[in-house]
Amino acid sequence: MERTQGEGEGEGDPLERPGPLTDKDRLMIRDSWEKVYQNCDDAGVAILVRLFVNFPSSKQFFSQFKHIEEAEELERSGQLRKHARRVMNAINTLVESLDNSDKVASVLQLVGKAHALRHKVDPVYFKILSGVILEVLGEEFSSVITAEVGAAWTKFFAMLYCSITAVYEEVGWTKLAASTG
Repeated sequence: MERTQGEGEGEGDPLERPGPLTDKDRLMIRDSWEKVYQNCDDAGVAILVRLFVNFPSSKQFFSQFKHIEEAEELERSGQLRKHARRVMNAINTLVESLDNSDKVASVLQLVGKAHALRHKVDPVYFKILSGVILEVLGEEFSSVITAEVGAAWTKFFAMLYCSITAVYEEVGWTKLAASTG
């Protein structure tokens, strides 16, 4: 059964009101990401497969593999692997740029505009993807992603989600969403 948009949202949702990243947060994120990124292809595929299996509606934005049902077949998809690499490289750029807010803003501006205007992806999928990434990293890299490190990553993804939704608002997403469907 697919989880719905409302699940996990509400008063205590950490993705709604992020605190600022501390120096310690940035250090933990960088250190843990270094280990994750060594396995970026496998980790990226695991993340996208989990996203598509747990949230099948997220596949609607991918004509190349939206009809693939089986996790094993998704794992073998060259298009999925290519997109997984793109996602992991974007995260890598953001992690490498944690001390450069202009670079982070520039990357998120590009990602937000492309996903809002060209791909028409509802911004809630960024929140969903953030949760899936945290879940997969916590399982696959449990020795690295401790509770404290996971909390830093949660703040990081909250910052990204808030920035992406701000870009969506800038480009008039609510009007777009209302007029297209």
